[in-house]
Amino acid sequence: MIELLPLLLFVVVFIVLLFGYPVAFSLAGSALLFAAIGYVTETFDPVFLEAIPNRIQGILSNELLIAIPLFVFMGVMLEKSKIAEELLDTMGQVFGGMAGGLGLSVTLVGMLLAASTGIVGATVVTMGLLSLPTMLRRGYSPEISTGIICASGTLGQIIPPSIVLVLLGDVISSSYQQAQLDQGIFAPDSVTVGDLFFGALIPGLILVSLYALYIIVIAIISPEKVPPIPEDERKVSKELWMQVLTVLIPPILLIVLVLGSILGGIATPTEAASVGSVGAIILSCFKRTLNLNILQQVMRSTTEVTAMVFMILIGASVFSLVFRGFGGDDLVRDFLVDLPGGVFGAVLLVMIVMFLLGFFLDFIEITFVVIPIVAPILLTMGLDPVWLGIMIALNLQTSFLTPPFGFSLFYLRGVAPDSISTPQIYRGVIPFIGIQLFVLGLLAYWPALATWLPNVVYG
Repeated sequence: MIELLPLLLFVVVFIVLLFGYPVAFSLAGSALLFAAIGYVTETFDPVFLEAIPNRIQGILSNELLIAIPLFVFMGVMLEKSKIAEELLDTMGQVFGGMAGGLGLSVTLVGMLLAASTGIVGATVVTMGLLSLPTMLRRGYSPEISTGIICASGTLGQIIPPSIVLVLLGDVISSSYQQAQLDQGIFAPDSVTVGDLFFGALIPGLILVSLYALYIIVIAIISPEKVPPIPEDERKVSKELWMQVLTVLIPPILLIVLVLGSILGGIATPTEAASVGSVGAIILSCFKRTLNLNILQQVMRSTTEVTAMVFMILIGASVFSLVFRGFGGDDLVRDFLVDLPGGVFGAVLLVMIVMFLLGFFLDFIEITFVVIPIVAPILLTMGLDPVWLGIMIALNLQTSFLTPPFGFSLFYLRGVAPDSISTPQIYRGVIPFIGIQLFVLGLLAYWPALATWLPNVVYG
């Protein structure tokens, strides 16, 4: 019975979360309750709890995590500056003359917003408000329209600079160092957020390409589901290309400044995020959308998201300490090592579990609770940390689309008109879930998709 306490702790946390209690307090509260029970029954050593202050201090003094509020600030500021609205209108005019053109424009804008903001919720809501009514009015199928918007909005999970990759970079780095120490390597190598950014570029572009290919195939097979914009409603070419230049140059310049400075080794993610935040403010000034009210909204949203992330991180730290105190990490290690299929079996099981957890939990809970437990064990088996990180990131991205609790589905449901039913949204994302799982399988079969670029750049 004592050996099952770590598993029982997981079950209790899961049940508490399903009742709708805040994630951070569910994690910490359940863990402390089990610690108290373990102390009374003499199955838990309270010395593990003495590490909580050091864990919290380590979180709050982690310079890498300062990038989170800065990237959030940049994303929300760009959302308020109407950049998405202009991009959608312009790209819709460029591709609108062909069947599926509006769908392609939404996909490309999703990619650009992912590379400049990295915030899934803001991207899905913005594109849902701006492009969904237009697509429906043009005769687009509701399923295809909602599927494209939800899937394109989640590109911020995998295309750098992604908040998911920043969080994963911190967790994978700690796990990799722990794995090397467990192997007796006392001068461990490190893995950085920049490594993950480089590793995510090729899989991210493959994902965007397959989204676009799917839309083109639909346009060929069933053009009536993705009709073009009538010619009399399109702008003349001279006006259009001037609009393309004025609308595309600012966000692309910001992407080059932020992403280029990180990938070029000029700045750390935190420093690049600060450059991006200032750049977003300047962009808003040029567009004349910045005022005191907008700034207050941006600051409030940034504070709320940052507080949520850090509270979950603190709660997850308490949970992991108690879980280890009950010997949970040894239990998981023995289970994964003894699985049939060796390393392949262990990775497959972890990916399946993460995929299923994504039906019910947010990527932040999975990142902070599950990955610190399983990643050191998998890395001890000799896996490449960059490849493992990108595999996890793609898997977590899929969790945004999986019914019943995929967050992209909720974001779009909140802004979609009443004529769109929830089952239509669910049906719309199924092909894109299939595409993401295909890319995940491709990456599993061909790890060089994630490891080649970091190896070339960093030698």
